[in-house]
Amino acid sequence: MAGTEDRPNIRLVRENMVGSASVTTISRLPVTSDQRSATSKKYHSMQRFSLKKAVGMDDPKTVCDFLVKPTGLSKSRIKDAMNKGAVWVRQKRRKQYRVRRASAALKPGDYLAIYYDDKLLALSPLQPKCISDQKRYSIWFKPAGLMTQGTKYGDHCSLLRQVELFFKSKRKTFPVHRLDREVSGIVLIAHDKTAAAQLSRLFQSQQIVKRYHARVRGNLTAQGPQGKIDQPLDGKPATTDFAVTHYDPASNISSVDIIIHTGRKHQIRRHFAAEGFPVMGDPRYGKGNKNHSGLQLAATALEFHCPFSDRKLVFDTRCSDVESVD
Repeated sequence: MAGTEDRPNIRLVRENMVGSASVTTISRLPVTSDQRSATSKKYHSMQRFSLKKAVGMDDPKTVCDFLVKPTGLSKSRIKDAMNKGAVWVRQKRRKQYRVRRASAALKPGDYLAIYYDDKLLALSPLQPKCISDQKRYSIWFKPAGLMTQGTKYGDHCSLLRQVELFFKSKRKTFPVHRLDREVSGIVLIAHDKTAAAQLSRLFQSQQIVKRYHARVRGNLTAQGPQGKIDQPLDGKPATTDFAVTHYDPASNISSVDIIIHTGRKHQIRRHFAAEGFPVMGDPRYGKGNKNHSGLQLAATALEFHCPFSDRKLVFDTRCSDVESVD
């Protein structure tokens, strides 16, 4: 057939959904040069796609060059996607990891994946603020809208990546806990595996006090100035303590200080919605609580005994300084 190359190439067959993960099915088929051009244009015009391919003996030996033909993307777009965490490599005896350097070398048998979403890659990340640098860990204010961790489609709009960039990639980042994307507030990031393990144990053993502030729909003062919601979530115990700080009759909104003793998924949002006092601006839980100002929930403080300095520390987003309580 005229225009057909002897060596088979990779062509996308279909994209299946397995759970919440997108798995691209590919096969080796002989393709014409016209078909390759059409496939490249197809990828180029797609706003979101994933492609996975093993490196062969005759393939280009750098990541950027390797991805040009099968994706149809320009080198500048591929470099941008790599820099923002959308390209992954899996090598023998190594876990899959993000690769950011365009000239990173490939070997036959390596497995390369790109998860491309032009809308996500076009976003400019919101900027977090460093509250305190404790060397082995740091405390950050995460603005609402910034993810704690990235996804396979990129991590430039995540707190972890922004912390890496803040420290000029000289420190590793390990998540110890997380906040929902819609929630603003205080987050602790570890910088070595040992610190991450020790701090995680503090969270798991409930030795870290987690304080929040929320605005909820309804008059919580009718229930008394303080209260406790002790309601299992997902078959596990979940306890939320709260104190009402203000009620505005005109808007029918209560301001509430909250301490959670467990860390179930969406615990505060689910607990208050179940009690009939949904958090204002919650897009998922509750009725009559939607607004245009976003989720009215913030993580305001962390209090714990530091395992490294042997001091009791209080990090509060409402204070300019870190308190040390001996």
